[in-house]
Amino acid sequence: MATVPGNAHIATPAARNFRADQPFFTRFAMVLAAIIVLGFAQFALRGFVDYRAAPLRTHFHGVVMLAWLALFVVQNRLVESGSIAQHRRLGRVGAWLAVVVALTACWVGIGAAIDGRQPPFFTPPYFLALTLLGAVFFLGLVGWAVARRRDTQWHRRLMLASFIAILEPAFGRLLPMPLIMPWAEGVVLIVQLAAFAVLVRHDRQVLGAVHPATIAGALVVTVYHAALEVLGRVGPFVTLAERLAG
Repeated sequence: MATVPGNAHIATPAARNFRADQPFFTRFAMVLAAIIVLGFAQFALRGFVDYRAAPLRTHFHGVVMLAWLALFVVQNRLVESGSIAQHRRLGRVGAWLAVVVALTACWVGIGAAIDGRQPPFFTPPYFLALTLLGAVFFLGLVGWAVARRRDTQWHRRLMLASFIAILEPAFGRLLPMPLIMPWAEGVVLIVQLAAFAVLVRHDRQVLGAVHPATIAGALVVTVYHAALEVLGRVGPFVTLAERLAG
């Protein structure tokens, strides 16, 4: 059987005919987007937060984030329908939108630290690290995906990895965080790796082996959680967070 150069374990036909399994990526994107929206919506409906009292920066980030979720789903749908030219044009918009998502997330996180609006089960340093590192790793994955945009199999898996990475805030609202501290981040990581497991299963069924991009994405998300545990305890960063909190 012929193979893809550089990925000797992946069969050529399935790797080249990427539209054949694109419905999987479209459905996966829809499910992940729905989970993120549900995570934030149910938090408000249960009375844990009053979004009406939230500062303007929070609402602005929320609108930007919803735009990103919608664009991600649309981009997958465009590939599924064969509208590749439109997908590429919107991709340029998406690259800049990802930057705005990351910057506004940092803005919200720093503002929350200053105003003391972080959840009570998180210390100010930990919450600040959670927000800043989350933005950096998300943008890093998107940037990597953009750099590999000519390789569809890498591109779409890295983009999906960036989407899995931002599940963290949603599951921070879906899971009973106060009851599972200090293991909460480990539990969230397990949930995220479960999402990657779905992709692993798909890779094996369609490609015959796990694609390197799937492994890379899972490793990046794992490193993010490890870095979070470290940064939230580093002396200078703790001092910075405490100064911001007053």
